[in-house]
Amino acid sequence: MTDHAPETTTGPDASVRRARPADAGPIAALTLDSWRAQPAELLPAGGLDDVALDDLVADWLPAIAAPPSPRHLVLAALEGDVVVGYALAAPSQDPDAAPDGTGGEVLDLVVRADRTRRGHGSRLLAAAVDLLRGAGCTELLAWVAVGDDARLAFLASAGFAADGARRTLEGGPGAAALRQVRWSARID
Repeated sequence: MTDHAPETTTGPDASVRRARPADAGPIAALTLDSWRAQPAELLPAGGLDDVALDDLVADWLPAIAAPPSPRHLVLAALEGDVVVGYALAAPSQDPDAAPDGTGGEVLDLVVRADRTRRGHGSRLLAAAVDLLRGAGCTELLAWVAVGDDARLAFLASAGFAADGARRTLEGGPGAAALRQVRWSARID
């Protein structure tokens, strides 16, 4: 396995690579934008008011610069040299999925709202699958909010299927609980 994500393109200006420390700022901004796009009932009132972009950058830097294992990935989707999306993956923590320790999980996959439907999500997912497979993963999971039809359709088109697992994440003060379903795919 190489140390770099395979560089995939659909044109001269679209690619995916492992994120670099300089990408922490754009990735943090995309993270904050994706949180702000969530339905209001999922966030506590004023929940994002105190989130500082600099704090998010500081949170992203260690994951990008020093991932704890080959199965911990931060990938960046680019148009030219502009970061327009990212994927975050790690070893699965679900004990019932790939109990032999060969499971990976897509924790987040975000593409800038004005850059969707251009293949960035598919390239990010394909690069994550390639790298996780190379690191010994045989199954890939993703938890998806109930009602997120766009993400469910995306995962279905990539070969994922609901595996019957469900969970509810308790919301903070003033926020609704988040109901999720787990989707999985064999990648060996």
